[in-house]
Amino acid sequence: MKLAITAAGADLQAPLDPRFGRAQYYIFIDVETMNYEVVDNSKMNPAHGAGIQAAQLMSEREVDAVITGNVGPNAFQALTAADIQMFQMKGSTISDAIEAFKAGKLQAISQMGPAHAGMGSQGNAQGKGRGRNR
Repeated sequence: MKLAITAAGADLQAPLDPRFGRAQYYIFIDVETMNYEVVDNSKMNPAHGAGIQAAQLMSEREVDAVITGNVGPNAFQALTAADIQMFQMKGSTISDAIEAFKAGKLQAISQMGPAHAGMGSQGNAQGKGRGRNR
């Protein structure tokens, strides 16, 4: 079985990244052989549609399941359409997530998480007292 895990670092001891579309790295791993490949996602983050692009990558890599923290509505629909299972885990390492998956201890993601529109205000004075009532 081939898994994709969202990671904050490039090895199996890295923490799990809770963001699906905007994860820093994706670790693709064959759970039978434990052979894995790391894909750097930090330079592939568009302003919009990151979740859909990540779901397309999962489909292209022919993964059976994804382990992450949250999956937005568009990515959820794309992963569901591609028949890719989704499992939730937070606050752990990649190796712990793999062991929990093998032991059947992960919770399946059965509904979409909140939408994350783009990358926010990027610090352009929004919410810093520089608005309408100066």
